[in-house]
Order: sequence, then structure tokens, then C-alpha cells
Amino acid sequence: MPSNRQRAEPVTPLVIRFGRLGDMLLQEPLLHLLRCRYGAPVKILTRGTWTSALYRGHPDVGETWELRQRNRMLAFSPERWAAIAKLRAHDGPIYISEDTRGSLKRMAWLLRLARVPRTQCTFLRDMDLREDEHWVDQALRFGRTTPSAFDAAAYPMREDEVRTAPRLYLDANDRADADSWLRRRGCTDAPLVLIQPGNWRMHRWWHKRADDPKFWPVANWTALLRTMHETLPTANLVLCGTPVETAVCEAIARETGLAQVKLATNDLPIRRLLAVLERAHSMVSIDTGPAHLAAAMGCPLVVLYAGKYGPEKWDRRSPFGKPVINVGAAPLVPKVSDIAPEQAIVAWRKLMV
Repeated sequence: MPSNRQRAEPVTPLVIRFGRLGDMLLQEPLLHLLRCRYGAPVKILTRGTWTSALYRGHPDVGETWELRQRNRMLAFSPERWAAIAKLRAHDGPIYISEDTRGSLKRMAWLLRLARVPRTQCTFLRDMDLREDEHWVDQALRFGRTTPSAFDAAAYPMREDEVRTAPRLYLDANDRADADSWLRRRGCTDAPLVLIQPGNWRMHRWWHKRADDPKFWPVANWTALLRTMHETLPTANLVLCGTPVETAVCEAIARETGLAQVKLATNDLPIRRLLAVLERAHSMVSIDTGPAHLAAAMGCPLVVLYAGKYGPEKWDRRSPFGKPVINVGAAPLVPKVSDIAPEQAIVAWRKLMV
């Protein structure tokens, strides 16, 4: 039931999280809850270059402070000194939504140098963290906590302000850009199916594909794509990813020998990808960040899981109730390569029921 308690004057909350693309998207229900509780859009301090694009135009996000130079020494990093100055000037509640030791050490240095009092902060690590709890549910529990410097009763939480699936927002420019891109690619008059074969491990030059539990063999992707073409002969089958995933996508496209299979590893930035996902027929993806984006944009989705991280904690949730089918999840297989192409094919065909 909605609370009748009167809220205090708005204050601006700050969330600190050094995560990859999927991690930052899973923050969204927390950001929404904090904006509702404290009455002002949330600031985010993060690492990397994707968060500002991800949350551009989002009603719950005010500012994004990105640390783009990951390993530069503090003494030689103007952007870190700028972040310290911003932290020092920030007088609202601070939520440190991080549980990895290395990132917490870096955050502790920033907070110490900014002379931020401990009473202004609340830490995810201080909660009872449950291995089988979905990350969004954990984040929402975290959003119910309040730094001791602030009166929790003055910033109540109402159940009607809680949402359990991340949601993103596009504007007219995003959709116009996607329209133009699809026209240039000749993809406007047929169903669009996206395939995400790669994951963030491919960014590591020393990482061998044979050691990657999320690497699905080229032959498996080829079998899936050929079946997709037989099922939807006019569909455009787009292999997407980042530039470092180009070689794998090229190998898959070459093996299929289908003109309908196209590559998009150099011209599909985050905002364009979101707008393309909004209108796509479906997506099949390894358990990686773009699969989270697909669910957030309402794209019907198949996710291939492997290893120790399963859907209990990382399941994709669609805010629009669109289907998300997990393969290799129960029980988890050691490697994605243990998933037969037929399993992914059956799952993808279920999206059309």
C-alpha cells in the first residue's frame, strides 16, 4: 500500500558502481527507487565509457561521472582529481553498489581523498548477500537502506515505486538514427534477427577461445543461422558485437554462405543498438551485456548460459513481458560448447509461438 508519510525536501543520491555494461543496466531499478525516495534524479560515478550513453535521456539519471582512464596513477589523472572534487561537493546520500574487492579499494581511496564521511554512505557489502538472489532484487533491498546521516523516515519507500525489470528510454533522434542505419543496410522490409556470439572476454588479447566457457563454436552458430534462414527466408540475420569480435563474426558469416547474414561490429553503438533491438524480431545471445539490453527493450530473447553464473542471479527480465528463454541453465553446463545447436534452435522457435 502507498505510504502516507510526508517526504522531506529532495536531495540528490549518488550511486557508485564500477561495472560492465550488463552490471550497469541492472542498476536501473535501484536508480528508479532512489529517485522516487529522495525526489531528485540520481548521479552515477562509474568506470568505462558506456554508462552515459546507456542512460542518456533517462528520467531517473541526472549526471554520469565516468572514469575512462582505468589504470592511470592518481597523481597523473586529472579525471580522478575532478571526481574527487565532485565527491567532496556532493552532500546527498551515497550508495556504494559494489562487492568486488579491487573496485572497493579504489572507491575507498576516492572517498577518503574527498573527505566524505562514512555516515553519508551505505555499502552493498554490509548487507546479507545471498548467492541465489537475483541481482535486481538485491539492488532493490540495497535501495531500502539509508545512510545514517539521513532520516530514513523522511525518505520512505512506496511499493508502487518499485519495479523489478530494468527499463531504458529512447528519443526521436535515436529512432531516426536507427531508421537511417537500417535503410543503408537494406534491412527495412523484412524481419530482423540479431545474433550476439561474442562476450567481453574477447577484449583480452591473451585469452584463448578454447578456455572461454562462453565460446560457442562457429559450426554451432552456422547451424542455428541456417535454420533461422529456413524458418524465416526473408529475415535479415545480423551478427552484432564490438570491433574486437569482428573476426569471430566474419568466420560465422563465411561459414553460413548466406547473403542474409550481415555483420554489425563496427557501426552499432549503444544508442543505435537499443533502437534496433526495440524493433527486432528476436535475438540469440551468449550470456553477456547486449542480452540485458535486448530484454530491457522488449526484444524476444534466447540466452545461452554456462559456468557458475546462472539465471538465478543474472536472468534477463523484460519490463514488457516479452519472452526470455534460457538454454543451458538447469543444470548449468560447464561450457556453452556443451549446448547442442538443436537446443538453441528449439528455444528460438518457441519465441514465435
